[in-house]
Amino acid sequence: MLTSKAETLNTNVKRGKTMKKKKFPVEKKVTIATVVIILAAWYIVTKLEMVDTSLLPTPMAVWNAFTEIATNGYKGFTLAQHIGASMYRLLVSFILAAVVAVPLGLISGTSSKFRAVLEPIIEFYRPLPPLAYYTLLVLVLGIDNESKIALLFLACFAPIYIQCTSAVLRVKKDYINSAYTLGATKKQVFMKVIFPSCLPDIFVGLRTALGVGYTTLVAAEMVAASSGLGWLVLDASNYLRYDIIFMGIIIMSATGILLNGIILFVENRVVPWKGKD
Repeated sequence: MLTSKAETLNTNVKRGKTMKKKKFPVEKKVTIATVVIILAAWYIVTKLEMVDTSLLPTPMAVWNAFTEIATNGYKGFTLAQHIGASMYRLLVSFILAAVVAVPLGLISGTSSKFRAVLEPIIEFYRPLPPLAYYTLLVLVLGIDNESKIALLFLACFAPIYIQCTSAVLRVKKDYINSAYTLGATKKQVFMKVIFPSCLPDIFVGLRTALGVGYTTLVAAEMVAASSGLGWLVLDASNYLRYDIIFMGIIIMSATGILLNGIILFVENRVVPWKGKD
C-alpha cells in the first residue's frame, strides 16, 4: 500500500516537472539567448570603439536619451504623447479596416459576382506605394489625423480582404457538401463550416495588415506630422541625434511586437485547433 502511494507521488512529481518544462520550451530559451547575444555584441563593439559611436551610439547613450525624453519630453510633447499619437492612428485605422475587410472578404469568397466588383478596385491601388496617393488624401481630408487614418485604413484593408477571400476559396468542398447533405442551411454552412475554417487565415491577414499599417504609419508621420514616433525619429535625424533615433526604433519595434503578441494571444484562444490537423 505504501509502495503504491510512493509510486503515485513520484509519478505526480514527474508530471509536475514535465509541465514546468513545457511552460518554458527550448525555443523561448533560444530567443532570449539570441537577444542577449545581440545586446552583448552591441555593448562590446561600442565599448571597444570598433565603430564610430557617433553613428552607432552605446546602449547607455540610448538609455540616457530614453530617460531624458521620458522626463522632459521632446519638442513640446511627452514620450507618452508621441507613442499615444502613433498608436491612436494605427489602432483606429486597423480596427476600421478589420471591421470592414473581414466581412467583405468572406462575402467575396462566397460570391464570384461580388468579388468581380471589388477585386479591380483593390488590385488597382494595392501595388501603389501608400505615399504615392497620400498627397491626394491630404488635399481632400487635410493634414491632420483624418488623412493619416484614411491612408492606414487603405494600407490595412487590402491584406485582410485578400486573405479572407482566399481562405473561403480554400475551404474543402467536401465539408460544404457534407453539411448540405445533412440538411444544413446556407447560413448554418457559413457559420459552422466556412467561417471556422477561415479563422486561422483571418488572423494571418490581421497580423500582416498590422505590419503593413505600422510601416505606412511611420512613413506618413515622416511626411506630415508634428507628433508621433515616426516624426520623432525624422526630427532627431535632422539634428544627427542618433541616440534618439535608435531609441525611437527600439520603441517602434517593442510596440509592434506587443501588438502582434496581443493578436497571437487572441488567436490562440479563438482558434485553439490551429496546427493540430
